[in-house]
Amino acid sequence: MSRSLGIPRTIALGIIAVLVAPVVQARSWAGAEPQAGTAQTGEQLTKGSDCFSCHAPDHVIVGPAYNAIAKKYAADPAAATRLARRVREGGSGTWGNVRMPPHPDLKDPQTKEIVQWILSLKDVPAARAANVKPYVYALQGGKKVTLDFPLFVEGSDRKVTKEIFRGYALYNSYCYRCHGTDATESELGPNLRHTLETGMTLRQLLAVAMVGREDKGMPSWAGFLSEEEMTSIYRYVKGRSLGLVPVGRPPSETD
Repeated sequence: MSRSLGIPRTIALGIIAVLVAPVVQARSWAGAEPQAGTAQTGEQLTKGSDCFSCHAPDHVIVGPAYNAIAKKYAADPAAATRLARRVREGGSGTWGNVRMPPHPDLKDPQTKEIVQWILSLKDVPAARAANVKPYVYALQGGKKVTLDFPLFVEGSDRKVTKEIFRGYALYNSYCYRCHGTDATESELGPNLRHTLETGMTLRQLLAVAMVGREDKGMPSWAGFLSEEEMTSIYRYVKGRSLGLVPVGRPPSETD
């Protein structure tokens, strides 16, 4: 996926906001209130960076949850220094093979405050698994597929949900340049419909999209698109890969 070059991001997102549901606001993390002034600054620095595209306080996105990091290093007096270095230099291995990008522009006091805030989250409870409702759809030829999210408004087999329409709008604002309009075909990037057909999960897509693949010309979208936005894109493309969401602007519940 390549960033749109013709429209500034602020304008593009403003247009999308008119068409689709507002971005889900960040949740308030009960029990994670900062203890002192530097912790609050650390939280602000973290949320103002690209960190929240790959990490969340209570669940895995691409990298580990902050509460898991805090619990792992709670008894390690040297952890703050080591983690601050990892934030600046990047790396992988401790939590898997996905490489965290370096942040060389962060100054030592900033990385220190970020790490102090992360380490203060050891008592944040893990996110509870949602009760997932199955959604069964009939494909061409009579085969049925079960998804853990709805493609269409209840009672309609044509109007897509706000989330799917949002994914359509985001995809055709940013992803289409390399992956083809409406997730069709392109010579610049892989066919995402085929990629999802062969089993790519949301977690795997997030790992590629947020980290990027420099050797293949794929930029990192961390700090530009959120987890929620990428999830909408994934679900839209999933609907396209199944042949259930049509080419072009799909009818939506807001029409």
